[in-house]
Amino acid sequence: MSQADSIHTLSLKGIHDGVHTGKFSVMEATDAYLDRIERFNPELNAYITVTRESAQAQAVDIDNRIRKGELTGAMAGVPYSLKDLFCSEGVRTTCASNMLSNFISPYDAHVAAKLKAAGGVLLGKNNMDEFAMGSSNETSAFGNVCNPWDTTKVPGGSSGGGAATIAARLAPMTLGTDTGGSIRQPASFCNITGIKPTYGRISRYGMIAFASSLDQCGPMAPSAEDCAITMNIIAGLDSRDSTSVDLPVPDYTANLNGSLEGLRIGLPKEFFAEGLDAQVGAVIDRAIKEFQAKGAIIKEVTLPNSHLAVPVYYVVAPAECSSNLSRFDGVRFGHRCENPKDLMDLYERSRWEGFGDEVKRRIMIGTYALSAGYYDAYYLKAQQVRRLIKQDFEAAFKDVDVIMGPSCPTTAFGIGAKKDDPIAMYLEDLYTIPVSLAGLPGMTFPIGFAADGLPVGMQLVGNYFEEARMLNIAHQYQQWTDWHTQVPAQFA
Repeated sequence: MSQADSIHTLSLKGIHDGVHTGKFSVMEATDAYLDRIERFNPELNAYITVTRESAQAQAVDIDNRIRKGELTGAMAGVPYSLKDLFCSEGVRTTCASNMLSNFISPYDAHVAAKLKAAGGVLLGKNNMDEFAMGSSNETSAFGNVCNPWDTTKVPGGSSGGGAATIAARLAPMTLGTDTGGSIRQPASFCNITGIKPTYGRISRYGMIAFASSLDQCGPMAPSAEDCAITMNIIAGLDSRDSTSVDLPVPDYTANLNGSLEGLRIGLPKEFFAEGLDAQVGAVIDRAIKEFQAKGAIIKEVTLPNSHLAVPVYYVVAPAECSSNLSRFDGVRFGHRCENPKDLMDLYERSRWEGFGDEVKRRIMIGTYALSAGYYDAYYLKAQQVRRLIKQDFEAAFKDVDVIMGPSCPTTAFGIGAKKDDPIAMYLEDLYTIPVSLAGLPGMTFPIGFAADGLPVGMQLVGNYFEEARMLNIAHQYQQWTDWHTQVPAQFA
């Protein structure tokens, strides 16, 4: 096997070190991934746009700057991809929607600019559920994404294209977004690591909005170490995002090797009740015993209002979506219908033609919830219950350091299996939504395979701004297991 043939097996640190010690160039690393995308993407549909020419131009420039000693950081020379809702200057940014199918962004999202400045090489934009609305990557206007572990199964959503990209090693790292589980659920389905940081830890500037009080950007990669390296670059205050938090950014790699002795892990009894598939539960139980063997202390905790999280979410998120997506009216940007008769016809047909069914469904639910006479009964009440859910977590964290449990009630389901049953699809986020409503950091890391041969991920929830501790816990698990290194045979 040549050096180029094995680049995709390397971690972010491995690629960085290979480039900076002269084992291979940035161009060779970039071409290795571009060739894999060309070979495997037709089967997976994980990318909407591949930026081959600009990636190669970036690689030439970064190679020169590394040789001159101008770039030395942890991402210098490392390729990556972005979920197709991060604005990227000069690159098509579609949100997987016909509404934005030809939109070329005139500027970079904050996180895109940070990765570019750090010397990363953008390979392309990943497929996703339209406007990040979905749990299976089947609502994309550009077609569904297939799970690399079984191409008849979904990869999860809405960051399903990114999860499939990492699982098949079509990029060493991608940025996804998580509104109600859209990093953590696909990470579980695809055997990768993904983290949703505390709300406000990473700027949302230039990230096309779905639900503004819930959306959060986060890295997806094979390992916790890869995610920690990325967090060091993208976390921090941004004055252009009013919800960005002004707190010091720790070095997320500094404590990766800290001991887990005495760590207090809480297991919410509600997450291990009816609804959890037995084969998923068996893998979760085995992993918890492994933590116990390493000196962790296991405690039962309760989140008594967690059963209300899904209905609360499906009032709050659609309400915010209804407001955010009102800007797509056929006037300023996005799809515009042909030959409108008048202004109302322009609005109605542009939006009808531009949006898919799931987006229309959520806009209608949200508009209803915010309408006169219903605001207090639905949106306000949902926000009040949201506060109770947050208080449940606050009470639990008085007794434990972190919370663990399943990311999803099942392994990956078949393509088309739940597409016509929105409620069944919404329940896929049963365990991830409470964390999002509370604004807490949550992550998923691989812990093995269920009896059906499909991956299972563990959800890890920390207290506010304790991402470094969570990354330490996941990293330690990945030191004594190799689940995160496993790749589907046809993509190895």
